[in-house]
Amino acid sequence: MRIAVTGRTGQVVSSLMERGPAAGHTIVAVGRPEMDLADPDSIVRALEAAAPDLVVSAAAYTAVDKAEHEPGLATAVNVLGAEAVATAAARLGVPIIHLSTDYVFDGRGKLPYVETDMIGPTTVYGMSKLLGERAVLAAHPGQAVVLRVAWVYSPFGKNFLRTMLGLATTREEIAVVDDQFGNPTSALDIADGILTVAANIVARRDSALRGVFHMTAQGHANWAEFATRILAEASARGWPTARVRPIASAAYPTPAARPANSRLDSGLIARVHGIALPAWEDALTAVMDRLPADGMGAARLRTGERCQ
Repeated sequence: MRIAVTGRTGQVVSSLMERGPAAGHTIVAVGRPEMDLADPDSIVRALEAAAPDLVVSAAAYTAVDKAEHEPGLATAVNVLGAEAVATAAARLGVPIIHLSTDYVFDGRGKLPYVETDMIGPTTVYGMSKLLGERAVLAAHPGQAVVLRVAWVYSPFGKNFLRTMLGLATTREEIAVVDDQFGNPTSALDIADGILTVAANIVARRDSALRGVFHMTAQGHANWAEFATRILAEASARGWPTARVRPIASAAYPTPAARPANSRLDSGLIARVHGIALPAWEDALTAVMDRLPADGMGAARLRTGERCQ
């Protein structure tokens, strides 16, 4: 299968570029300069040139805090840009898989969210992603899949895992919040899931395969627990490590409030698409096995930057 994915450097894009060819697929990453999400004509041209069997809409505005001060930009990219990609896919007559987020929920629920739970984003970013979901589904009815993912990390780019490893090289103790819960999910596993969904919807026109699905690792943790596991794995490998000091979110206010409950229930995608991502602990081990032998190369926080 030939798959066009929007974006060039994100964690999921990088993972698809690796996993796709290994599974026998051709992955074509489209982005700047030839494609600009603010220019619908450029999107059509780029996707026509890619000549895909399916489009993965992965490019997004993801600066959660900055979005509070840049609502216009967040909307332009996450709503209008996503809609333009879906419209282009519809014009080409190929299905689309669009990536979304746990931020479409308000985070006040007590249980893992299912797809039919009431949505209610409390941030500009979350609202832009929700409106983007709706725009994609409306622009390409019957041929669109929305995958909500959460707490994404990988061997690529800057993410929570690499930040913790970087901080461990300079600090003996790291303060991390312990009252926000979610499903730490490897971008490599997300890529595998995307490829399975892609194969299913290209091969079968069953409407049950389309629509909105949650896709995260099995199990959940809070950020402090996630950090503790990361640093325990680092210690076992002989890499620099540090103590984790759990703190409340109130100790580190941010422009955009983080949801207390980001847990997503992935039961529907297991039943419909046969996808069950690995337990987050196992996935973390697999990702850390991919990092340099000394654990270095990890992203470092700038002075004053917060750890979630």
